[in-house]
Amino acid sequence: MSQTLREIAQTLHGTTKKVQLIYAFNGSGKTRLSRALKDLVAPKTEGDEAEDPSEPSRQKILYYNAFTEDLFYWDNDLLSDADPKLKIQPNSFTDWILVEQGQEVNVTKNFQHYANDKLTPTFNAEYASQDPAGKEVTVRAFSEVTFSLDTGGNTPSGNFKISKGEESNFIWSIFCTLLEVVIDVLKVAEPAERETSQFNQLEYVFIDDPVTSLDEDHLIELAVNLAALISQAPENLKFIITTHSPLFYNVMHNELASKKCYLLGRLDDGTFSLEEKLGDSNQSFSYHLHLKRLIEQAIADDRIERFHFTLLRNLYEKTASFLGYPRWSELLPGDKDAYFKRVIQFTSHSTISIDAVSEPSPEEKQIVTLLLNHLKDNYSYWQPGEQNG
Repeated sequence: MSQTLREIAQTLHGTTKKVQLIYAFNGSGKTRLSRALKDLVAPKTEGDEAEDPSEPSRQKILYYNAFTEDLFYWDNDLLSDADPKLKIQPNSFTDWILVEQGQEVNVTKNFQHYANDKLTPTFNAEYASQDPAGKEVTVRAFSEVTFSLDTGGNTPSGNFKISKGEESNFIWSIFCTLLEVVIDVLKVAEPAERETSQFNQLEYVFIDDPVTSLDEDHLIELAVNLAALISQAPENLKFIITTHSPLFYNVMHNELASKKCYLLGRLDDGTFSLEEKLGDSNQSFSYHLHLKRLIEQAIADDRIERFHFTLLRNLYEKTASFLGYPRWSELLPGDKDAYFKRVIQFTSHSTISIDAVSEPSPEEKQIVTLLLNHLKDNYSYWQPGEQNG
């Protein structure tokens, strides 16, 4: 049924389950849904301060999404040849967890656990500097982060700019540390006995895709650890978790007890659908069939884009796994290496910048059609009556 995001947020808000797990492709409205729920649960009133996502005391909802990442930006200072710094915009979220609670050690521990145990973030102390006009200014403590790598020598390597994936991992580590503190506080049953009262009114935690930069092993570990953390939270604290990763979705589905599961979709007219599902992605909403339909529709509408190569790769990976092939590229036709390189060109996030890859040419779009038809015509997984969805 066609709905607005506000109507979907109202549906989620009216559910009594402790956890609501939502699968959706990127671009389906996950981030905007978190904003719609925030506006519903804790609407802004006249006189409110500027936007501050994840603010723990004013709002009734704590959320991790693209707005959280917007608090962080790089100062490369190429003209002065200075060390690159990840700067943190003034906000009460990081101030509370880093300045007031002194959790930088735990943030570092979480970051190194999921990223690289040799990669160390260093938060700045307060210092004096000069602005572009030459005026002396005070740079707040914990407003800048530099990163160094322990190479095994006497001193770590110089500071450098970490990758986008590592940056996302670092920001998630700050939020995760905050969430650990919040749940530890709320585990105390009597509000009067808690070390702080600022979380007593907290109703929701909304988490949108914390796994974009993780390999499969760390993704599974993060999902298991997050589910264990959620299980420690009081029943009146509700969690909404959205993801585009079927693996993360399935692990969370299997690890969580009191949950409700959905498939979120964006319709052509700009509205949305929220379909309740039972079981994991393979058993419930026929993930592979859903991908197939999306690609077929794009082919029919002549609207093949870069991300359709990712969907096609997912289909090949799923088919290869089901049929017992060690590598999905073994299912490719003809010159397997050539087709493999072409698909990788549009699906790899680790070797090239997405901005460096042009939109698919008409010839490249034909590859999607050819490879989809090859998969459907040549492997029993896709034959009528043998689909396992």
